[in-house]
Amino acid sequence: MVHEFKDRVAVVTGAASGIGRGMAETFAAAGMKVVLADVEDEALARTERVMADTGAVVLAVKTDVRKPEDVEALAQRAYDEFGAVHVLCNNAGVGAGGPAWEQTADDWQWVLGVNLWGVINGIRAFVPRMIAAGEEGHIVNTASVAGLRHGPMMASYNVSKAGVVALSETLYYDLMLASAKLHVTVLCPGFVNTNIADSARNRPADLPDALPRLPQEPGGLRDILKERGLPPSEVGRQVLEAIRGEQFYVITDRVFDDGLRERFDAIVERRNPSFRPML
Repeated sequence: MVHEFKDRVAVVTGAASGIGRGMAETFAAAGMKVVLADVEDEALARTERVMADTGAVVLAVKTDVRKPEDVEALAQRAYDEFGAVHVLCNNAGVGAGGPAWEQTADDWQWVLGVNLWGVINGIRAFVPRMIAAGEEGHIVNTASVAGLRHGPMMASYNVSKAGVVALSETLYYDLMLASAKLHVTVLCPGFVNTNIADSARNRPADLPDALPRLPQEPGGLRDILKERGLPPSEVGRQVLEAIRGEQFYVITDRVFDDGLRERFDAIVERRNPSFRPML
């Protein structure tokens, strides 16, 4: 159980903005050393500079979480620099939208590559090292409310986030069976004021097919996140408290509870799915 944060080491992917930056800044404020990983050069450098100016001990490592070799290199840099990792946040995420049959193979490869394989790669690179160190530690995997309750027009995103939930639950049991000193949280954010609606800015050149199709009209996702989303700092606070309390599920907003309950009741009762609008 990680209770004492001062001088402990956290690694956060997708740390240059949004929820990742919110967690990184929260950890730094608690006295942790923070390894910032992101694929976006300028934003990563800016976040490192801003955090360092506050006195935080930070290390920025450009990382494409889709690539096992990049995440392995991230782990090596973290251990070479700080000698340990106590908190791992597999957080990097992107989104693409549209009817399931219209999302291209490139859409699926990109979204699953970042959102699901990024978590898989993080677990494979870091968890063996963390177990071998024999210290108390915590893994935080960022899923989404969409990983628990699947709405229309977001097939690749929903699949990726449901996979993260399943992976996190399995990891929780695996670590328990191994008597490891590591604990797991699956973070399922609702609406948070991030720029995930602009994920296309980081779409890789090797997947150049149609751009992600997330609604951008007035009142669409971008406006909803800006106007109604929680600040990333609040998500960071919730994650820190979850680590302290060894809390597995973190669902950031109670507004989704009725919809979640309706879905799981329908499963138990063998009823066809029904979709309750999120707003």
